[in-house]
Amino acid sequence: MIALAFVAGFGAQWLRLPPLLGFLAAGFALNALGFERSATLDTIANLGVTLLLFTIGLKLEVRSLLRAEIWGAATLHLVGSTLLLAGVLFVLKSLGLALASELGWTAMVLLGFALSFSSTVFAVKVLEERSELGSLYGRIAIGILVMQDVFAVIFLSASTGSLPSPWALCLVLLWPAAKLLRALLDRVGHGDLQVLYGAFLALVVGYGLFEAVGVKGDLGALVVGTMLASHPATASLAKSLFHLKELFLVGFFLSVGLGTLPDWSMLLIALLLLLALPLKGALYHLVLMRFGLRTRTGVLSTLALTNYSEFGLIVAALAASSGWLSAEWLVVISLALAGSFLIAAPLNAASERIYTRLKAPLAHLESRSLMAADQSIAVGRVDAVVLGMGQIGSGAYLRLSQDHGLKVLGIDNDAGKLASHQAAGRHVIEGDAVDSDFWDKLVITDSVKLVLLAMPGHAGNVYALQQLKNRAFSGRIAAIVQYPEEIEVLERLGADAVFHIYDEAGSAFADDAMAGLKVAQGRVASSAVS
Repeated sequence: MIALAFVAGFGAQWLRLPPLLGFLAAGFALNALGFERSATLDTIANLGVTLLLFTIGLKLEVRSLLRAEIWGAATLHLVGSTLLLAGVLFVLKSLGLALASELGWTAMVLLGFALSFSSTVFAVKVLEERSELGSLYGRIAIGILVMQDVFAVIFLSASTGSLPSPWALCLVLLWPAAKLLRALLDRVGHGDLQVLYGAFLALVVGYGLFEAVGVKGDLGALVVGTMLASHPATASLAKSLFHLKELFLVGFFLSVGLGTLPDWSMLLIALLLLLALPLKGALYHLVLMRFGLRTRTGVLSTLALTNYSEFGLIVAALAASSGWLSAEWLVVISLALAGSFLIAAPLNAASERIYTRLKAPLAHLESRSLMAADQSIAVGRVDAVVLGMGQIGSGAYLRLSQDHGLKVLGIDNDAGKLASHQAAGRHVIEGDAVDSDFWDKLVITDSVKLVLLAMPGHAGNVYALQQLKNRAFSGRIAAIVQYPEEIEVLERLGADAVFHIYDEAGSAFADDAMAGLKVAQGRVASSAVS
């Protein structure tokens, strides 16, 4: 399983496709070779999903869920999509297709409800690969997915006929206990103990505690992560769990492909459900545009959300065990889920090109009064621009402004990250440098002599560099990279200077140390003379 997953994932990456497509293909290949899902693989998959939701919580602001474009869009789409997909199933029933012909109204609405959800795992993977979890459209997509998780918990509690234990009321004590959890996070450091503490929070305090009182464990991991979101060490914690989470999620994608082998009737129904996927996406876009978003924000959010969810399998399994559906629908939904991933992955990879083509036809749907976070950017006259206000970008901003006396503008797509800079009186604005509209809004005047590309994602720096060159920017462009092989790419595109962050950090460390040594030796020499 591991060997085939690696080969398929590597092949997908070589073809410039997301590796998750290779993992899905490996699952289907293993299925055809006679392998079956095991309890061990399911455990690994569940661990990956739980850690994923915990890391989402670490980056989630609870207040964002109260915004109209989050809870309003999630609610409207859930109702509309359930009815729409139930209608599609009714049409299939009317055509006399084998599996659909046996469905009653209750079963059709239930399946419509299951298919209305979008995959949290897929959307987060796509956003992480594009380094856009903090972008406006990324935050909206994640917020809607979290609201769907809440709806899922309500449904599961109601459909099983068992309410959470009365002890579930004691979960409110986690809120005051969060102070202790944050204090421990300060003390565990940044090594293996931090990884273990993160697993403890996600799997024991989150999943285990919530499951013990009859509440969905995945939701518990999300809640515990959210309680720690304001702590400054959460970024380091999320980073320490990243590779562990990614490894376990391979098990999730393999398990999707390792379902029961289908027959032709199941394949036909799954294919027809995939043909209905654009209807679900169109509904997402129409709902989102009602809340004052720009066309680009609506299109990219829609592409991230237009897929089927693993939650559909949970609903189908519950319905099958209760006798509401035949077990064949588990296979159908599994195929539709995998197929939706296979379709959505390349579409998300080409999202900017898709938006460029759809911009004009969809322009009439854009509201005249855009929400504040999606309005045009007003930029004054500055000498230098820093794209990406993380640790490196922030340090560059301070050096240019304080030591070189330049007027500097800092730009980042994470509003939370910019808050501390704004409080310190720095000139920063929110903007997404991989947003093609952003460059139309941002006027680069002749006063700008220097642009620093300090974004964490290599793809973002490449895109920004291309946009600057397309606009015939005459100033100097410098960029950072994490890996040596990325240097040649940026130099070939026209960057004037490219810095490898680890090499440069070592050089700067040595220079500062030598400067201090010379000062100390000078003092010793002066003392000896006196």
